[in-house]
Amino acid sequence: MRYFVELSYNGNEYHGWQNQPNAISIQEVLENALSILLRQQISLMGCGRTDAGVHAEQFFAHFDISKKLDNNFLYKINAFLPEDVAIHHFFLVNENAHARFDATSRSYEYRIYLGKNPFYLDTTWQIHSKKIDVSLMNKAAKELYNYTNFKSFSRSNTDVKTYECIISKATWGKEDNLLIFYITANRFLRNMVRAIVGTLLDVGFGNITIEEFILIIESKNRSNAGASAKAKGLFLTEIKYPFKFISNE
Repeated sequence: MRYFVELSYNGNEYHGWQNQPNAISIQEVLENALSILLRQQISLMGCGRTDAGVHAEQFFAHFDISKKLDNNFLYKINAFLPEDVAIHHFFLVNENAHARFDATSRSYEYRIYLGKNPFYLDTTWQIHSKKIDVSLMNKAAKELYNYTNFKSFSRSNTDVKTYECIISKATWGKEDNLLIFYITANRFLRNMVRAIVGTLLDVGFGNITIEEFILIIESKNRSNAGASAKAKGLFLTEIKYPFKFISNE
């Protein structure tokens, strides 16, 4: 039987989703918990990767098991997991359903607090300046719709076969001192969102023009783009699939 698991996590204490040889990951914590409670070795396939310190409000993974989960299993595993990892649902799915390859879109938010606020310390990048042109950043962000190759915003020396991504949403919103960048695409490259945010901030602070932002995209050279925004402000917020989930809780 194949199950999808829907979860969320605060990534501050983890080195991302994927298992690491010498560092703790979300995948490792969850696989260990499932394996102990189900009394068999469980391997998870995630819907993607998140880097160290990045958070997820919605994340999916799938695993295979020989028996059906009991009705109380959701409660049992949440009691077993650390407080910064929460499972919301288990879904019994078709044996060919795939958490990563079947996903049709992924959405992220990057959250910036303009000022200093201890209650947002772990979940925003706090920038101690209010002199930022959000309107100009939104104009620059619209230019992303005109391109599909985002090598300029990809981590260097990656093993990806293509830098092609289709961005369907890229916009900034502001409420009081909280500034949020919303972005949706069919897929993302490693470090892509944080690199885009860092470069758009260069536009907002007047360090580069929109014309220079366009040239950065067209250069397909990561060294031309801005510095990556800090990991703690990034949230994976939504994963969409072409099929509907039916909870077995």
